[in-house]
Amino acid sequence: MKMSETAQVETYEFKAEVSRVMDIIINSLYSDRDVFLRELVSNAADACDKKRFLSITEEGQISDCEIRIKADQDSKTIVIEDSGIGMSKDDLINNLGKIAESGTRKFMDALGKGEADVNLIGQFGVGFYSAFLVANEVSVSTKVFQGDGKQWKWSSGARSGFTVEEDTGEPIQGSGTRIVLKLKEEAEEYLDDLKLQNLLKRYSQFISFPIKLYCEKTKYEQVEDPDAEPPKEGETPKMKTVTRTEMEWEQMNKVKPIWLRNPKDVPNEEYVSFYKSTFKAYDDPLAQTHFSLEGQVEFRSVLYVPSVLPFELSRNMFDEASRSMKLYVKRVFISDKFEELLPRWLMFIRGLVDSDDLPLNVSREILQKSKILSIISKRLVKKCIDMFKTIQEDEKKFETFNKNFGKYIKVGVIEDDDNRKDIAPLMTFFTSKSGDKEDSLADYVERMVDGQKNIYYVTGDNKKMASMSPALEKCNKLGYEVIYACEPIDELALQGVAKFQDKEILDVAKENVDLGDVDENEKAKLEEAEKEYENTFEWLKDILGKKVSKIRISKKLTESPAALTQGAYGMSPSMQRYMQAQAVAQGMDDSMFNMGISQAVLEINPSHPIIMSLKKQIEIAPDDEATKTSALLMYDVAALTGGYTLDDPKAFAERVTGMMSQQAGINEGPTDAEVVE
Repeated sequence: MKMSETAQVETYEFKAEVSRVMDIIINSLYSDRDVFLRELVSNAADACDKKRFLSITEEGQISDCEIRIKADQDSKTIVIEDSGIGMSKDDLINNLGKIAESGTRKFMDALGKGEADVNLIGQFGVGFYSAFLVANEVSVSTKVFQGDGKQWKWSSGARSGFTVEEDTGEPIQGSGTRIVLKLKEEAEEYLDDLKLQNLLKRYSQFISFPIKLYCEKTKYEQVEDPDAEPPKEGETPKMKTVTRTEMEWEQMNKVKPIWLRNPKDVPNEEYVSFYKSTFKAYDDPLAQTHFSLEGQVEFRSVLYVPSVLPFELSRNMFDEASRSMKLYVKRVFISDKFEELLPRWLMFIRGLVDSDDLPLNVSREILQKSKILSIISKRLVKKCIDMFKTIQEDEKKFETFNKNFGKYIKVGVIEDDDNRKDIAPLMTFFTSKSGDKEDSLADYVERMVDGQKNIYYVTGDNKKMASMSPALEKCNKLGYEVIYACEPIDELALQGVAKFQDKEILDVAKENVDLGDVDENEKAKLEEAEKEYENTFEWLKDILGKKVSKIRISKKLTESPAALTQGAYGMSPSMQRYMQAQAVAQGMDDSMFNMGISQAVLEINPSHPIIMSLKKQIEIAPDDEATKTSALLMYDVAALTGGYTLDDPKAFAERVTGMMSQQAGINEGPTDAEVVE
């Protein structure tokens, strides 16, 4: 840092890293110049905080502090003044002439990686330099709290270094700092007090010190109407309303932040009003929670569950633009687009977090590495789950909640390993005994019959299709309730939980699913049937080929002749279709995907008349076309009832038509009359 002194004006050059930062700010960061006001106001608030702390610790009383902002159309300047701690001459040189040494390297590394981003402003002492986003010249007049009473002035045109001199201009009362921005021509929109009002309300309305803006106010007065006829004796003169505009100081942040208040002192009406105004919502929230965390990390938060699905999420379940968790640092709004605050399964939550432990205007990279944010996020998730459990206690509210957000809960079970056990009780499904409403796993367990050891589910494209699955027959006979997994997400969520209240969750359509103990008599019958049908299975395997991986006697069929099931690690037919659709959407070759699908297992019911008849056909006329047709029809029906898609619907239709023709007595060959002719 070089210095020259002329007539008590000291001139300095910025350090090299500051010059580079300035160059980037001036030439590159134009995406959101509005942040200059946020940064300078938050710096002013910090100065007020420091003064308040010193006045408490040293004098036992709290100093009154405020922040004032004034735009001057004539001089094209904006003045931001605070009555905070102020700065000494050395503070001006050290604080405004260089970036904090501890953060310089990280800041420059980020810039070097091409991450020059307005979100980096506010880090490492860079916040002040955001002034040069809008200003060609910046001057800072300041008087330090409990100092020698001298007022100093710092001035810079950004590229020309800066000067420091004793300030003989307008005196600062007490202590504080006055920043004067000489605006660039393209930034003169900030001279509009309405523009400044909007920025202050957006970014700084919850600063804990009064922020006052010098703005135009329209007032209405009643005056005697000069154009009216003179009043008669005893009559009141006719009046008219005239408007008068004048400039005055108006406080922008009149309401104390709702999250800084004691929850016991905030009526529900205020929570609802805050929710609607802050998140631009039209519905009343289904639930809210207001809490603070103290200890290793301190923060305050208010969270809401909407009563309707936000419109953006109705089009795209995971639309990142619809996130609405607002992050504040020391009452300064930072962003509402940080996905690190809550996992995506909680994307529908509306709320805010205010922390004093995070640095202002943190970048996404810093947040991802922040242990503080990790602690905050975990606490927020726990509070959300607690909120959902409270909703669950009210049947009507919980029904509304599940209608709108049930899928998100299931995504949480799939993706959130740390909280899966707490989320699982919130899931609901249709079951074979739930009727027209969905029930939780706890409801299911409560209704389990004597002798039932596990929780069972079956997949299907909808409730009706799931209920028709042949795999349910043995469960129905035993009186077991079965969950209908009508969407791929249901199946994934149930597989993710795996166990609930020490009971395994099993797909009843899987091969060798455990349906309870088999008595010795039944076991002997199954073993006998396996031997009896050994030749039949070999013949069927030759006919069906790669359509099935193997053929076996079924333990679960009581009414249907046959059913298709999957191995222990196979995918259900509905999951196969879903995964195939996803693969096609991502540009994968459809045939390559099919190679990765495990083949189904054909289970047959040896006591069913159709199977017994087919066995005889195979024994008597194994090469007969009718025998082959019967076998293929049996497979097609098993595939359809099991939810699978037929490889060749046309061939199936021809086989059915042929069978119907035989039953109708239609001879496909020429009739006797035709032969005579």
